[in-house]
Amino acid sequence: MFDAVVARIEARHACSRAEAERIAAIKLRCAVPSECGPDIIAAPARGAFATFTPRGVLAGSNGSDDEGYHPQGEEYPRKALRVADVFDRMEADARKRKKPMPVTRGQVNAARWYRDLVERHDAGGMRCTSLEAMPGGSGSGRCFMDDFVAEGRELERLRARIGTGVAMAVRRVRPSARGAGARTITDRALVDAVCLGDMTVTEVLGVHGWSARGENIKTLVSALCEVLERMR
Repeated sequence: MFDAVVARIEARHACSRAEAERIAAIKLRCAVPSECGPDIIAAPARGAFATFTPRGVLAGSNGSDDEGYHPQGEEYPRKALRVADVFDRMEADARKRKKPMPVTRGQVNAARWYRDLVERHDAGGMRCTSLEAMPGGSGSGRCFMDDFVAEGRELERLRARIGTGVAMAVRRVRPSARGAGARTITDRALVDAVCLGDMTVTEVLGVHGWSARGENIKTLVSALCEVLERMR
């Protein structure tokens, strides 16, 4: 009888320790870096994130910029958070393997600009109900439709630069190296999968039936860089 009670108590304590360890691991994963300051709270649902320093050009400063929020008494400006994307994962992987990032900073900026533009334009089909969007609610001379049309033209320009070319053609690779169900990967499909779908090059190969061989990965990364360079 006594042994059974002890066993139940020990089992309860073991469950409590396991739960405490699980919660501690969650808090560790979502901990906000100290350089961001105390105003950003830890949020487990936030997911993977990266830090950056907000910058803004000052009026009359001849192009000099201001490094974000710099509270009095703190040595450096505070950093902010943004959602980590596939390019952050590529950079972390390259750093872990002690190799250079295969995509340049300018190409990454072009990819993120394309992603942000697509997301904003797709969400712009319905006019919002904020005061700024209501008639007379904004001091700007531009209207909602002007911005929507301008974004659409910019998207057309970028997609024209992406073109209708082929990043990975089945006929150029022998069957043993490409995989049994390999399908042609176009430049547009590649860019949309990486920039909009947040997929790695390896994942893009898998979705299109290609084997994730080193040569295939290298070829598709090279094709991605070429397309992003045209989009700059």
